[in-house]
Amino acid sequence: MLKPEDTRIERDSMGEMQVPGSAYYGASTQRAVLNFPISDLRFPREFIRALGQIKQAAAEVNVSLANIDSQLATPIKQAAQEVIDGKLDDHFVLDIFQTGSGTSTNMNANEVIANRASELLGGSRGSRTVHPNDHVNFGQSSNDVIPSAIHLAAAVSIEENLLPALDELRKALSEKAQEFYPVIKTGRTHLQDATPIRLGQEFEGYVGQIERGLQRIRTAQNELSELALGGTAVGTGINTHPEFSARVCQELTKLSGISVRETSNHFQAQSTLDNIVAASGALNALAVSLMKIANDIRWLGSGPRAGFGELELPAVQPGSSIMPGKVNPVIAESVCMVCAQVMGNHTTITVAGQSGNFEINVMMPVAAYNLLQSIKILAEAARNFSRQCIVGLKATPKGPEMVEQGLSMCTSLAPVIGYDAAAAISKEAHKTGRTVREVARERTPLSEEDLTRILDPVNMTRPGLDGGPAGG
Repeated sequence: MLKPEDTRIERDSMGEMQVPGSAYYGASTQRAVLNFPISDLRFPREFIRALGQIKQAAAEVNVSLANIDSQLATPIKQAAQEVIDGKLDDHFVLDIFQTGSGTSTNMNANEVIANRASELLGGSRGSRTVHPNDHVNFGQSSNDVIPSAIHLAAAVSIEENLLPALDELRKALSEKAQEFYPVIKTGRTHLQDATPIRLGQEFEGYVGQIERGLQRIRTAQNELSELALGGTAVGTGINTHPEFSARVCQELTKLSGISVRETSNHFQAQSTLDNIVAASGALNALAVSLMKIANDIRWLGSGPRAGFGELELPAVQPGSSIMPGKVNPVIAESVCMVCAQVMGNHTTITVAGQSGNFEINVMMPVAAYNLLQSIKILAEAARNFSRQCIVGLKATPKGPEMVEQGLSMCTSLAPVIGYDAAAAISKEAHKTGRTVREVARERTPLSEEDLTRILDPVNMTRPGLDGGPAGG
């Protein structure tokens, strides 16, 4: 409970409020602090930076359009820069679970910047020398600022963090694909033995997943580069200059380092989170890919004696508090947990996306939090996976040693002796514990030279009918 001597009186349209004396925020923010004591979840740094960039760009454009005086715009831009730099993060205090439009957080930014700008002009906090609504928020509404801040923050985070991390993972997997290309092992479908495959070919599959994930993320980033600014309350652009949005987007492109543009349809931009849901879908697909890769590597490294044991994973920490010498695939496990979190985040974002009524969506804050968290943890997991697991992987002899034992070696016999005859050889080999080659020597007229050619596992890792026509 605040003591009167530790507070000051601030005012908003609803009247007076006591706020902490040291706070840069004002009455509207304090009301939200009291209204939403829900969790410890707060908007992340990336979102606060984007808000600061929007307010700074708006001040710059509002001066050029003669909407606010330059004597007010200069301290607003300076205060916004402090928000961008993270110097005022302690004053962004609101819970994620708040008003669905994010109005409370938009006002939090307006009040912090207005009070800091007032201070820079020699006024006191709460003096309203610079007004949070009339000056900092001029030409804007929470309804276009918040979705724009989500888009901007996510697009920048993708550019700065996720794309570089995925490219690092792609390169690491590609290098392993080349290194492992000479290693021939038994393929597996349905967790059962299948025809031979190169270990490098398996890794080529992982490379392909990441490459396509990168494509999807870039498409999502392009959608996020469309901003709702300029639509104000319901998309009509009331109380804003017709050139405001396009000019602010030009400024934001300079500030953020990525190209952003005004939406071509303000009504959809403010009434839906469709672009955000689509972006989350791309992140969800990436999580599915990463979980598949991580689980494959866990399986291939299982053992080392009672499992597949075809890969040796880097030993990064002891695996058991009771079993000495045990080492677990902990990096891959952490990737899988991140993927599970991202899948859950996508469900939340999906529900948030359908929670719009007419001209506004009312779950923007929780969508923002989950989207930005997904981007961040996917980037960190991909980077950590590359550095602490993928680059240190080693192939063991176990995979090649098992190839000759594989029952699916009989697949290359089928075009020569027919499917049924080849199946009979496979069944007998399985029943007797012998190899397909050994049984085929007895049950076919094929010469040793023919068997060597037909059952060559190297030939079986590429397209072709090297065995010859059926019935030969």
